[in-house]
Amino acid sequence: MSLIPTLAETVSRARADLRMGLPVMIGGHLAAAVETLSAARLADVKTLGQPLLVITGRRAETLKARAYDPGMARVMLPAEADLAWLRALADPAGDLMTPMKGPLFTARDGDSTPHQAALALAKSAQLLPAVLLVPAHAPAGLTVLAPGQVLAQLAGEAAMAPVAAARLPLLAAENSRLHIFRPDDGGAEHYAIEIGDPPRDGAVLARLHSACFTGDVLGSLKCDCGPQLQAALAAMGQAGAGVLLYLNQEGRGIGLANKMRAYALQNQGFDTVEANHRLGFEDDERDFRIGAALLRRMGFASARLMTNNPRKVAMLQDHGIAVSERVPLITARNRHNTGYLDTKAEKSGHLL
Repeated sequence: MSLIPTLAETVSRARADLRMGLPVMIGGHLAAAVETLSAARLADVKTLGQPLLVITGRRAETLKARAYDPGMARVMLPAEADLAWLRALADPAGDLMTPMKGPLFTARDGDSTPHQAALALAKSAQLLPAVLLVPAHAPAGLTVLAPGQVLAQLAGEAAMAPVAAARLPLLAAENSRLHIFRPDDGGAEHYAIEIGDPPRDGAVLARLHSACFTGDVLGSLKCDCGPQLQAALAAMGQAGAGVLLYLNQEGRGIGLANKMRAYALQNQGFDTVEANHRLGFEDDERDFRIGAALLRRMGFASARLMTNNPRKVAMLQDHGIAVSERVPLITARNRHNTGYLDTKAEKSGHLL
C-alpha cells in the first residue's frame, strides 16, 4: 500500500526522532542519541536493562577505550553513570579539564550490527556520534528499523529531483540560473548555479562547493571558503559559462553545530583533523557522489573541475563524470587561516 512509509521515509523519520530526543528501535534495541537524551528518558532506559554507550573508534581512541568492533566501541555504563557522565564521554569540550574519564570497559561479544546502525543514524542526523542502546521490546509509537536496512539505506546514493529553477542575475554574471534539487532520502536540498549556457557535449567549468555559513555568509577569516566561492563565480562569469554546485554539507559533512564544536577544540590547540577525530568523526564526512549525480542530472558528462582537492577529482571520475582538467583555486592567506590551510595540505592532501 502506497500510504505505508518506505524504508527511506522511515529512516528519515528515525533521524528526526533522534534530533528531537526520542529513542528509536533498531534490531531489538532501543537507541537514544546522547546529545538530545533527557534525564527522565535516561532513567526510563535504565529500567529496561544494562545499556551500552556506543561511540566511534575515533572518539574511543581519544578516551583510551578499547574498540573491539570495526570503527566503534561499546562502552559499559557504571551503575552511577548519569546524563553528565554520558555527555562528558560524547562531547570532547571538557577533555582537557578532565582528561581521566575511565577506566572504561568495553563489550566485545555479540552482534554489534544494531549498534553500528544506530551510530550511522546519529551521524546522518548531524548529532554527536554517541548513542545509548539497550535490548528491549518496542514501546508503542517508536520508529522501528532493521539494522541491515538502516546501514544499506544510509550507504546508498540518493536520487536527485529538480524542484525549481529561475533566472537569477549575479554580480559575477547577469546571465545565470539557480536550480534547486531535492534528494529522495529526506536530506537537505542542494543547489546548482548555472552561468551562461554551457554546452552539454563539452567539459563544463565546474566547482563543487560545500556550504560554509561562517565563510560564505559571515566572511569568516578562519577558512578560505568565502574567497573560493567568489573566485569560482568570477572565473565562470569571465569565461561566460560554468556550473557551481552548492552542496549543503556544512563542516565537511558534520553540520554547523559540530563544526562550531570543532572550532572550539581548535581554540584549545587542536588542528582541523584532530578536532574532528576528538568529536568522533572522520577527517571528511562529505558525500561527493551528490556532485556527480547533479552534474549527470543537468546533462553533463565531463568537467574542468575547479578544486585543490584531488579526492574530488577521483570521486567524480569514479561516479561517471570525466574530469579533463583540474583547475587550481588558490586564494590569499591570512593570519587566521594559515594553520588551517597547512593542515589541509599536510593531512588532507590538498594541493596548495
